[in-house]
Amino acid sequence: MKFRWRNILIVIGLLVAVFLLIDFNRRMEQLNSLTTKLQSVHAEGTSIMQTQEALVTQVAYATSDAAVEQWAYEDKWVRVGEHPVELVPAGSPSATPVPTPVTATENLPNWRIWMELFFGSN
Repeated sequence: MKFRWRNILIVIGLLVAVFLLIDFNRRMEQLNSLTTKLQSVHAEGTSIMQTQEALVTQVAYATSDAAVEQWAYEDKWVRVGEHPVELVPAGSPSATPVPTPVTATENLPNWRIWMELFFGSN
């Protein structure tokens, strides 16, 4: 069987074309993977930027006079010139405690205190 140079070059050309096609396919898969990762990073970056904007807004509100005023009213503070009114619940009022009278102690002379200490009380 006689081989022609032309046939050999065609076979080599087909092999090179197959290798180039395989390499092209590999590079396309890599491009798709990197594109997916890029979109993921863009989405994460957008989310982080939105979070930062929300936090900056919260900080701006927290340092404003309106936030201080809201906090004061939540803790039942009042403004200057206002008179706080506290509502007493209806029902039976609690009785005012009556102070117990203090009994006056008898002042004893020192010799009597010592005598009771050693010999007991009479």
